[in-house]
Amino acid sequence: MQTSPKQFSNQWAIILGGSSGFGFAAVEKLASRGMNVALLYREMRSSEKELKQKLDELAEANGVTILPFNVNALDVTGRDQFIEQVDHVIPKGSVKLLLHSIARGNLKPLVGEDATLSAEDIQHTSYAMSNSLLDWARLIIKNELFNTDARIIGLTSEGAHRYWDGYAAVSIAKASLESLATYMAVELSKYGLRTNIIQAGVTDTPSLRMIAGSEQLIDNAVIRNPMGRMTEPQDVANVIYLLCTPEAAWINGSLIHVDGGEHCR
Repeated sequence: MQTSPKQFSNQWAIILGGSSGFGFAAVEKLASRGMNVALLYREMRSSEKELKQKLDELAEANGVTILPFNVNALDVTGRDQFIEQVDHVIPKGSVKLLLHSIARGNLKPLVGEDATLSAEDIQHTSYAMSNSLLDWARLIIKNELFNTDARIIGLTSEGAHRYWDGYAAVSIAKASLESLATYMAVELSKYGLRTNIIQAGVTDTPSLRMIAGSEQLIDNAVIRNPMGRMTEPQDVANVIYLLCTPEAAWINGSLIHVDGGEHCR
């Protein structure tokens, strides 16, 4: 497959949760292939300044447009503000990718003497890390922004299928996301949309560091991985890029392991 640095010229990615980890790695990769990016995130003003500087440098180096939005992607008002601000900037029919990389949830045990997981915690986490993808997809469809050969990609983890300390709410959300993607793959296909889920291997990201026992997860991942190292954000970004290529147009409704074979052990 021959590729061009500008193979995605005039096309756009909308990345939910793009300030670090998988989301930011995807910004870097897609920009290097000529794709314009609108990314949404929540950051403190002090850290946002450094992020915007990096984004400006990426945009200039690759000759693309990168639009940062420090808004609440989980709120109707935030979504409406985004649509209003990109009107006449992102042309109709130009969004090639909607990437859901929001990592926002509650990390609490089910029972115990300290703070435990509530029904509200589970609902909040499930919406943030699962159901919000559907709201965003429907919003972009409504505003006719999707390309007729577009991709929707969500991110799950091994924790959706096995026990990690304090991970119950996120596990529920990730399992829900996988099920939701199956239905989106079928029902949104009439719009030319392909919906897939990536299960990355254990990756040293800010989100992982918030999980209890993350250091042990990291140590075990290196031991388990047949390739002898952990998954890196760039590994996942590479597959996100591959799924956007014309050659990947027949991949729909799949859960794709991007972990060097870690899930085999």
